[in-house]
Amino acid sequence: MQEWLFAFFNIDNWFEFWWVALGFLAQGIFASRFIVQWIASEKAGRSYVPVAFWYLSISGGLLMLAYAIYRQDPVFILGQSTGVIVYARNLMLIHRAKRADAETADAADVIHEQR
Repeated sequence: MQEWLFAFFNIDNWFEFWWVALGFLAQGIFASRFIVQWIASEKAGRSYVPVAFWYLSISGGLLMLAYAIYRQDPVFILGQSTGVIVYARNLMLIHRAKRADAETADAADVIHEQR
């Protein structure tokens, strides 16, 4: 069984097997973001990108980046590292907007209480 498994994944030992397993997990997390986005869009009745999409993107992207670094694949490393930057920036923008909305709501509450 071990020989077949190692041949199938083109690996030499169990250490490499766990890296391949991590790569599959990363790909699964990354791919699940599309299912999440699809379900959210169906519920909204329009195209909609939920915050969970960006968390799945960055989680899967970072894990795939780790796998790419282990495999020493420069194409994969470049692709994943640039993607991770975009995902992180989107999360920063989302959280900045939520913080601004909360501050606006707090200010409105103060004004309402003063009346």
